Amino acid sequence: DQLPAWHKEKVPGNRGHLWAPDVIKLDERYLVYYSVSTFGKNTSAIGLASGQTLDPKSPDWAWKDEGVVITSSRKDRFNAIDPAIFLDNDGRLYMTFGSFWDGLFIVELDSATGLRRHPDKAPTQLAYAPEIEAPFLTRAPDGKYVLFINWGRCCRGTESTYEIRVGRSDEPTGPFLDREGKDLRHAGGTLILESEGRYIGPGHASILKRDGKEFLVHHYYDGENRGRSRVRMLPLSWNEAGWPEIASDKKMIAPIHD
Repeated sequence: DQLPAWHKEKVPGNRGHLWAPDVIKLDERYLVYYSVSTFGKNTSAIGLASGQTLDPKSPDWAWKDEGVVITSSRKDRFNAIDPAIFLDNDGRLYMTFGSFWDGLFIVELDSATGLRRHPDKAPTQLAYAPEIEAPFLTRAPDGKYVLFINWGRCCRGTESTYEIRVGRSDEPTGPFLDREGKDLRHAGGTLILESEGRYIGPGHASILKRDGKEFLVHHYYDGENRGRSRVRMLPLSWNEAGWPEIASDKKMIAPIHD
């Protein structure tokens, strides 16, 4: 009902708008990570809230403020927004994040608290491009780590230029290389989804796994409906070389929410 007081302390320019959440269930708790920022500035913070259930009708419905995960300010070369959480097979927990400035970064989290495991250690850079944000880390069927990233600009309706690119690595902290072997830290990134027809500026990827299938979930701007924002999911597969491929058959495109 009320935003935590630290929001105003850490990000004075924030006006109550929070965005780009990610959620993960660890043991019996749900952890929700979210962005507190001022659009276009890197005076930002990623916050954490915990709860026992995702059902608002449950008697256990309540969210506890767990505080700040990481902050950024004008003195930093990163922007602490767009968190995405990744639980590795060995139980180690990571958070990728970032937008513009010096690109996308990763920190390791403490799976018990959900906060940073090494708060005094600088974040590790994963990727850079002049216009970059919204990382998402996963593992391919062959065990390689795959980083989904966005190039371009969002939030401009039909003028948005977002597109989704990827790179692969042997380690969650990189280096990530594209199909041509270029490092994502040096503006590498293999294009897998771009504007096509009414589907403008696809971005902020995540993956849904269900019944042995995978889907790339992302937002776009509808060129046939005044550029309104939409969410859709596309079938995702992996080729023999371990790279993600997106179904191009338009019949497979499923808008799921306004």
